[in-house]
Amino acid sequence: MANKVLVVDDEKLIVKGIRFSLEQDGMEVTCAYDGEEALQYAKEQQFDMILLDVMLPKLTGFEVCQQIREFSNVPIIMLTAKGEDMDKILGLEYGADDYITKPFNILEVKARIKAIIRRTTKNAAKKESSDRIVSGEMVIERANRRVSIGNKEINLTAKEFDVLELLATNPNQVYSREKLLTLVWGADYPGDVRTVDVHIRRLREKVETNSSEPKYVHTKWGVGYYFKG
Repeated sequence: MANKVLVVDDEKLIVKGIRFSLEQDGMEVTCAYDGEEALQYAKEQQFDMILLDVMLPKLTGFEVCQQIREFSNVPIIMLTAKGEDMDKILGLEYGADDYITKPFNILEVKARIKAIIRRTTKNAAKKESSDRIVSGEMVIERANRRVSIGNKEINLTAKEFDVLELLATNPNQVYSREKLLTLVWGADYPGDVRTVDVHIRRLREKVETNSSEPKYVHTKWGVGYYFKG
């Protein structure tokens, strides 16, 4: 899928040159020529990158950047003609990810865009993978606390999910019953370690095909429980 870039500058020749160059690299480019137009586009569409000039009619680049940050984390590169340190600092303080001083080399602009999009995509993938734990047919979705095996959703109680999530987050690490009780129920919980055993048994009944020969939640005899990664 083509990366979508919003280019904002009131100098139409600059916009035309940037647009042509980015489209040559297969990017989809939208153009805006003042701050209000840029803000409107940013609200209506999803972009992978915004190139934003500092000196704009109606709203300055800094004002646009600040307002975009109220609803989006889209990467923003500020374009500044002045090259003054204060402009650069202000741009970054308002939430910009990078800045480029005019006159610029279009190859540098493209290199910066690609580097930031690459980093952003990698971070998003990393976050998505950390929100989901996959082991065989089991998928644990941490954000919405759902567990499924194959295409079937498994209904777990809150504590059963907490136990499974803790074990699956640290595969092959053996937790004693006492440790599980402290981590899941809290140090002040008045019950004893049999609570853990009961929850493990119920958990296995729900997630294992044969709870006496578990595939996911295993027992290390005399030590505790672990999730086989």
